[in-house]
Amino acid sequence: MTENAAVRAYDSAMATWDDVRSLALSLPGTSERASRDHMHWWVDGKGFVWERPLRVPDLAALGSDAPEGPILGARVADEGVKAALIAAEPEIYFTVPHFDGYPAVLVRLERITVAELRELITEAWLCRAPKRLTKDFPTER
Repeated sequence: MTENAAVRAYDSAMATWDDVRSLALSLPGTSERASRDHMHWWVDGKGFVWERPLRVPDLAALGSDAPEGPILGARVADEGVKAALIAAEPEIYFTVPHFDGYPAVLVRLERITVAELRELITEAWLCRAPKRLTKDFPTER
């Protein structure tokens, strides 16, 4: 398998927590720490992606539509981006009432490809990182 084929195969694989960790920590100024026994990734003291299992009120609100499996929370630019992601790919992205009015989306980690995850995490980082880190950041990676 060529190197390009290996990269394409990796990018099309479904994401894992190891992918979240390596992608988040590859971004400048990022740190990782647990909060409430769940992993969070931070830049300049601001969270941009985090482990977000569903809680009892979430399960009640979602009812039979409540997904199983690992859930990632990700900061987005605004409510419009959140709505667009959910409308475009509801099998991957969703929200719960707890996040009403908040620019964040929930992600079914087992349904997002590594390539899509890379884009989501990078955009979340760009939303939260200070200008001193983003000014030289390549927009095409």
